[in-house]
Amino acid sequence: MSSLPSKHPNHIDYVEFPAESPAAIAKVKAFYGAAFSWTYKDWGDSYVDTESSGISSGFAAHSDRSPAPLVVIYSDDLVAARERIVKAGGTITKDIFAFPGGKRFHFTDPSGNELAVWSET
Repeated sequence: MSSLPSKHPNHIDYVEFPAESPAAIAKVKAFYGAAFSWTYKDWGDSYVDTESSGISSGFAAHSDRSPAPLVVIYSDDLVAARERIVKAGGTITKDIFAFPGGKRFHFTDPSGNELAVWSET
């Protein structure tokens, strides 16, 4: 997910912004391209990574998620991170799944904020 050269375990690594549909992604790409000269890497028509936004980020057209931006934390051990989150009182909202570039899962913290953790393996 991240285009940064080195990843730091347990650090925020990525922000995923929601979009209503693939058509909305096309519009948001045009908007940020015109407003800030951002460029993108497309992963099909329902997901794009920003390549020049400063922090690694992307836009996703998913109907099964909160409409809020999703903060994504990098981990070098996804299973151990999941176990620590559950033990600390977090709730897994989407269990470990694969995506192009690695695997991730989603969780909520005790205040109800949804975040995700990802790993390359």
